[in-house]
Amino acid sequence: MIKVLIVNGPNLNLLGTREPEVYGVVTLSDIEELVRERAGMRNAEVSFFQSNHEGAIVDALHDAAGSCDAVVLNPGALTHYSYSLRDAVASIGIPVVEVHLSNVAAREEFRATSIVAPVCAGQISGFGAESYLLGLEAALSVLGRRP
Repeated sequence: MIKVLIVNGPNLNLLGTREPEVYGVVTLSDIEELVRERAGMRNAEVSFFQSNHEGAIVDALHDAAGSCDAVVLNPGALTHYSYSLRDAVASIGIPVVEVHLSNVAAREEFRATSIVAPVCAGQISGFGAESYLLGLEAALSVLGRRP
């Protein structure tokens, strides 16, 4: 069975109450349930990790290299400045799909640039909770194309 780790960065634990006009009212638990359901339909196993601490996220990515086939990553604000996160994604040797709930390109100028995206298999943003489902599908698709 294919194993995918879903990683969420800083402040995503506040979904549902944090800036609902931007992120909606769906909670991180709601998203996890949606992803679990989709993964089950696709014969994939998913696990979830969230931290507000950059080093913990880097450690989770390192650990994923030995235990997972792919990662779906919402780095939150780390997207725009975390070179250690970028380097972790580049070093683990498994596909990583970057996801965002909001359309980061249509928001503040600083959010338009992801330093993580160039080392990811791809980026999905702007579809709310559906971004995670699309990210899971993209990760499974990338795995299906690997030799």
